[in-house]
Amino acid sequence: MNSDQLFSLPESLKRFSDFFPGDVPPWEWVKNIKAALESVDFSKLESKKDIPDGVKIEGEVYIHPSVKLPPFAHIVGPAWIGENTEMRIGCFVRGNVIVGKDCVMGNSCEYKNSMLLDTVQTPHYNYVGDSILGNKSHLGAGVICANLRIDQKDVVLRLPEGSVETGMRKLGLILGDEAEIGCNSVLQPGTILMRRAVVLSCPFGGFLEENTMAAPRTSIRKIKRLY
Repeated sequence: MNSDQLFSLPESLKRFSDFFPGDVPPWEWVKNIKAALESVDFSKLESKKDIPDGVKIEGEVYIHPSVKLPPFAHIVGPAWIGENTEMRIGCFVRGNVIVGKDCVMGNSCEYKNSMLLDTVQTPHYNYVGDSILGNKSHLGAGVICANLRIDQKDVVLRLPEGSVETGMRKLGLILGDEAEIGCNSVLQPGTILMRRAVVLSCPFGGFLEENTMAAPRTSIRKIKRLY
């Protein structure tokens, strides 16, 4: 499986193209986020200057001047926040984060060692750790991208061609272009959704094919109220 089967690096992030080639497995992109940010000379960039008093910034951070910042947020570098992205109240960036243009980084959301390509929406109460979110992908409210197995062993991917050892103790969600996750879903470590795949509101892990929807089977029982 190669990265270009899931997403394309947008023009807004072409400066990082050496670190995110299309002919490598997508989980290799997660490994390269730190190195990509280390290649940036932040001192030569004209970052946003009008920072609200309640926004705390630590370390090396680039914020495009067009970024919309909230009254309160915490951004720990290294981090790159792209053009016209909107950050909402309580947003927490916890280092090694790259965000393209026109994204939404929602209220009370946390991001760590992750990459959001262009026009990614993560609007409400999301955790995005050790993950790649493709162009025009979307997380519903309360979606959690789990990145650590309960036994803390290396993440093993379950792909159509068989199991793949990643050698990574932490790996979250790999989300293809235009893929979507329904509200309050928990994605297990190493989950991969191909382009335009959809998980409705339910726990999910493993692999989901392109243009495919995963939905839970639910049964609602009606009983008479006795009090």
